Amino acid sequence: MENYNYPIRPKILMAIYYLLDAMPFGFLVAGLIFDIIYFKTAEMLWSKSAAWCIAIGLVIAIIPRLINLYFVWSTGGHARNKVSLIGFWFYGFGILAAILNSFVHSRDAYATASSGVLLSILTVVLVAIAYIAKAFENNHKL
Repeated sequence: MENYNYPIRPKILMAIYYLLDAMPFGFLVAGLIFDIIYFKTAEMLWSKSAAWCIAIGLVIAIIPRLINLYFVWSTGGHARNKVSLIGFWFYGFGILAAILNSFVHSRDAYATASSGVLLSILTVVLVAIAYIAKAFENNHKL
């Protein structure tokens, strides 16, 4: 069994990170579900609900992403884990897709349905890959 040299991380940051990290993904998945319902029904309520879910997910994602930025890029003399970098970049691209999706949802009419669904799928897939990568990293222990 390998003995890993884990970087020392502030426990309060780890607690805040683990508390807030899963919330944005739930809101983004809810936005995807609402986008699919809007695509099937053309009821404007679902588009507005998806827009709010995506916006709330983006706002809540700020704090855990800043903590993750600190964890990934300030290694304190330890080697960077490549899986952490992969997860960091996939989540970052997922957030960029969500921001673009928010701009798409700011338009009115049914024309936003197809692009909203595609961007929501892209966002959820990118963030899901980031969480899968996080499951394989070795330095996420408290």
